[in-house]
Amino acid sequence: MSVTASIPDTSLGLTSSEIQILRQQQQIALQGSHGANGVARGRGTGRNSNSSSRAASAASSHGRLILDPMSLRALSLQLDGLQQQIRSRIDYLEEQMQLSIQNSYDRAGNIIRNADAEIARTRSILTSIDELDNELAKIGHIREIVKAYRGRIENIDQRLDQAARRRH
Repeated sequence: MSVTASIPDTSLGLTSSEIQILRQQQQIALQGSHGANGVARGRGTGRNSNSSSRAASAASSHGRLILDPMSLRALSLQLDGLQQQIRSRIDYLEEQMQLSIQNSYDRAGNIIRNADAEIARTRSILTSIDELDNELAKIGHIREIVKAYRGRIENIDQRLDQAARRRH
């Protein structure tokens, strides 16, 4: 295969980061096909496959997309594998995010339940304080009445004492 069976990867309408990914994945795909050729290499077709891989690698290193079916298939398989890895990672991260959200929701639910319990407890305490304030006010009122009766009784007792002294 010659370098003419390729096109510049910059002519594909890709962004610079997409071109960088394409170049990296094409190199990985070519390295994978080198390994496959090395293992599957037998008599006859081994030389052609090996020289084809070298030509594809040379084209790739010069920023060109190789157009032969085997190179494109290897690149397609490499990109499919990469997409699957990315999808798997996204699925895993989404699952982890859901767990995190659920944990946060559970913690928030516990906090709300605890807060509700503390609010109920505070209301109960405030009700008890109000009841005790009412009892205290009643006792204060009774105390004033008792104090008034005591003053009257002491006043009557003093008059009786004075009257008894006069009689003597």
